[in-house]
Amino acid sequence: MKTIFITGIAGMIGFHTAKKYHDLGWEVRGIDNFNDYYDVELKRERARLLSKLDIGVDNCDIRDIYKKYSDRKHVVDNIDVILHLAAYANPRHAMEEPQHYIDTNITGTQEVINFAEKCNVPVVYASSSCVMHGQPLPWNEHDKGAHQNNPYGWSKWVNECQFSHSNIARTTGLRFFTVYGPYGRPDMALFKFTDAIVEGTPLTLYNYGDMKRDFTYVDDIVQGITLVVNDIFEPSGTSDGVRHEIYNIGYGEQVQLMDFVKAIETELGREGRYDMVPPHPADTPETWADTTKLQKLGYKPTTPISEGVKHFISWYKEYYNVN
Repeated sequence: MKTIFITGIAGMIGFHTAKKYHDLGWEVRGIDNFNDYYDVELKRERARLLSKLDIGVDNCDIRDIYKKYSDRKHVVDNIDVILHLAAYANPRHAMEEPQHYIDTNITGTQEVINFAEKCNVPVVYASSSCVMHGQPLPWNEHDKGAHQNNPYGWSKWVNECQFSHSNIARTTGLRFFTVYGPYGRPDMALFKFTDAIVEGTPLTLYNYGDMKRDFTYVDDIVQGITLVVNDIFEPSGTSDGVRHEIYNIGYGEQVQLMDFVKAIETELGREGRYDMVPPHPADTPETWADTTKLQKLGYKPTTPISEGVKHFISWYKEYYNVN
């Protein structure tokens, strides 16, 4: 039985991925620091659900991972792969409190690298589509990061540099595109728009609503992760076995922001009120993933926004007891 160790296991992607690997018969364990950037109770609920599956969730900051686990031989010797998802996210918030993104995303990631080197195991880690800001669309893995317009974006670009120059033999970075789904983050558009419509408050729509996103349902993200984790165990690469890869994980289609809003309104059965505002300096007008590289591993996203939003709203109504 293989063991996967997940940082940020009580986050949305970590939670869904942990359940998937449990279903696949892996031993799953991980850490989360349960910070209060958004509703801690939502994180604790994810952790409670994982504990019911006998998935170990330790309260630990990634900045302390090496100190806490490097001398625990039973941990170090029994990890087959690390999935590093822990990070401060949200480009807009990064403009307000950049130090969090330096301390956690960069300094914390270096501690994860140190720990992985101690364990001598491969690492799959979260990057972001933000590293490709300013490049021609659709974005692909050959585009080099050079135009990040916020601390979150450049912290993830630094992560790619950290791993590619580490002593870990095999690493793979995943450039996620606008992930959404049940148990999602309350600071993201789907959650915020749903809250606003339910509460009868205006939806803040940047760039006057004229934006396009490659929205990716969380189950499709997990599909991509499992394919990449499987691939990282393969011996292909340079003659000495060293391999550092980057993959986009997106749905592969652009969706107008207003179409996304309309899908939410349809599922809630009510219309929202809009507060149209100028562009936010941390935003990019459009994202679009070229997933050709990941498709070669068998990637086939299956959830369009009509279905993905439906699943989220169904969960939201049950979780928050909304009629």
